[in-house]
Amino acid sequence: MANALGPPREVALIRAEIRAFMSQPLGGIDDNPSIGSSKCGVYAFFDYDGEPIYVGQTVEGLSGRVSRHLTGRRSDAVAKFVLDPFEVLDIEVWPMPDAARLPASDRKGLLARVEYAVFARALTQSRFGAVLNEGAIPETAPIELPTSYRGRIIPDELIEDRRHPDLRIARRALTIASLARLISERQVRLPIRETLRVQCRRLEALAGQRLAELDGGDVDSDD
Repeated sequence: MANALGPPREVALIRAEIRAFMSQPLGGIDDNPSIGSSKCGVYAFFDYDGEPIYVGQTVEGLSGRVSRHLTGRRSDAVAKFVLDPFEVLDIEVWPMPDAARLPASDRKGLLARVEYAVFARALTQSRFGAVLNEGAIPETAPIELPTSYRGRIIPDELIEDRRHPDLRIARRALTIASLARLISERQVRLPIRETLRVQCRRLEALAGQRLAELDGGDVDSDD
């Protein structure tokens, strides 16, 4: 019996980049545990314009959680068409290995404070003042963020094609259509509708940027 085919080449390359990023030792010290081995932590995703688009937390392990979002495994944000993994170029993570040893209630509270701090920072970095989370992350008391690690998860050989604005416009429009269809077919919470509005603003901005780039230039015709 022939061996089953593995994942598509692009998927395999991106998985390899994520593994390499998550394999870095904490603090850059070789004897330390890896970034991805931290059970607790917060993470953020950024698109090809450096725009923050999603913030989350985990108590299941940073490596597994991020991989589920970005490589086609189960993810509520992806399943609900809130997040398109194709949009993600960079990731930033805040490992919190010591939090795993705290009592559950203390761990939950600490993660909530760090997640909100990352979320609030993302809002200030965003040109839209918004990210694509299904809703606002509850405000908490301020906290100093732990050390973060940021890296690119798309290999150089794939970036040029994947960042092309026409392709991104098509993907973004498809995501909006899928999210709108989901809303029309189910009883959804109000924040999902706000996410749809943010996605529409993001599409309009990208389409406008592309039009401005081509205005007055040579545009390929269909002939």
